[in-house]
Amino acid sequence: MTNDYEDVCSICHRTESVAGKMLKMTDSLCICMDCLQKSSDMINQSPYKDMLGMDPATLSAMFPGLTPDAGVNATVTEGQLEKHEEKNEGLITGDEKTEKALKSDEETKEDKKEDKRDDKPQGPRGTFFLNLNDLMGQSFNPRTKIKKRNPDEKKEPVIKLKDIPAPHKLKAKLDEYVIGQEEAKKILSVAVYNHYKRVATDTMDEIEIEKSNILMLGPTGCGKTYLVKTLVRLLDVPLAIADATALTEAGYIGDDIESVVSKLLAAADNDVDKAECGIIFVDEIDKLAKKPNTNHRDVSGESVQQGMLKLLEGAEIEVPVGATSKNAMVPMTTVNTRNILFICGGAFPDLEEIIKSRLTKQAGIGFNSDLKDKYDKDKTLLHKVTTEDIKKYGMIPEFVGRLPIICPLDSLDEDALVAILKEPKNAILKQYQKLLELDEVKLIFDDSALRAIAKKAKEKDTGARALRAIIEEFMLDIMYEIPKDDNIGTVTITGDYIEGKGGPIVEIRS
Repeated sequence: MTNDYEDVCSICHRTESVAGKMLKMTDSLCICMDCLQKSSDMINQSPYKDMLGMDPATLSAMFPGLTPDAGVNATVTEGQLEKHEEKNEGLITGDEKTEKALKSDEETKEDKKEDKRDDKPQGPRGTFFLNLNDLMGQSFNPRTKIKKRNPDEKKEPVIKLKDIPAPHKLKAKLDEYVIGQEEAKKILSVAVYNHYKRVATDTMDEIEIEKSNILMLGPTGCGKTYLVKTLVRLLDVPLAIADATALTEAGYIGDDIESVVSKLLAAADNDVDKAECGIIFVDEIDKLAKKPNTNHRDVSGESVQQGMLKLLEGAEIEVPVGATSKNAMVPMTTVNTRNILFICGGAFPDLEEIIKSRLTKQAGIGFNSDLKDKYDKDKTLLHKVTTEDIKKYGMIPEFVGRLPIICPLDSLDEDALVAILKEPKNAILKQYQKLLELDEVKLIFDDSALRAIAKKAKEKDTGARALRAIIEEFMLDIMYEIPKDDNIGTVTITGDYIEGKGGPIVEIRS
């Protein structure tokens, strides 16, 4: 398994594909030829090379035979230092402390008479040599290993055309997990199907198919992230979910823009070929909108939009492996984003007001005139969004132009919340029923309880996320008391219990 991944130089941290052939010392220690040559030149050009008794042939032969007991540490005797000073008078320089520390010739001779230990190794003060023994115990993180790419080997397509489900099959699978959002599921199914057809065919003829990235708009809790996660699970492709709020312009504190591709590479087990066919979902994209009336550089807003342009369109970029920012201690690899599908999602609060102001621009008084409050109760107002509205919100035109598919999502009403509670494959109620089933207790929710839960969730105005918070609240006492009594067989949750007017109906096991 280790042979499938590239070696990383222990000194410069470049990968095998970038630095070339590696000299492998141990399982965890590799050195590229450039660093090996620099280390050899450093010692060969030292003023103490004559004193060390090492010619270039000795130095070059020393590295391949490196063992844990041998290093590049050079030791000299006092006699060698004395001989070297006679041949190179004035060559040894250093600071005042170093010069004072060097003994005079007379003191050295007196010391020799008193102490006959001439064979004691001593090194010239103020010098430093690289000790490769210090690197022997290093263990490298497997996340920094890059899978090898053989350009001569016939490249197998990561996704085959016959393995891509048709749009109606994709939507049917999404229907099993996601309630409502019919238009969004249809848009996503067609867009993903066309994208992976493009990847699988890899432009078989002279007609080159352009990439179509997706922009998802919708209030919080309406299912943007859940839709993407479900879609990726059905396609079995690598997915990276990044938060746009953590991104900043290069050189500032925060994650670099390339970190979103680093997460995808990690999700693909550092297989570049597999990562280049993955999906990147950038959440909270609306937080990158241009800040109005700002007097300082917008390093986390407009600058990030500009930096993401090359990623969205498709380019070969240098990506840090196993880290979120570039530095000298992190290996780098090249990833082409031409076949990576970018899905950007955001709540875009107050976007409805921009749409409403555009639609009621011609409002007036009299017959056949639009009223200012015409769209106040329109639940599908977000479906009337245009690129001009998004630009006015604060997204730059170049960024919006690289997201040609706009996918609006509806806010959830009470009926949709009730359906979310009980219909999907992994519905919330089914999860709690499974928990109590492990205690051999049957949990039942009547219709009035489901309606009461949905009504409370609607009041919180946080979408489907409010459902679990409400259920956790009223299920706390039940989950605490039931394991005390082995005789309980069935627990029925009623609407009165949800509203605080009564308690659950408990039936004893027969």
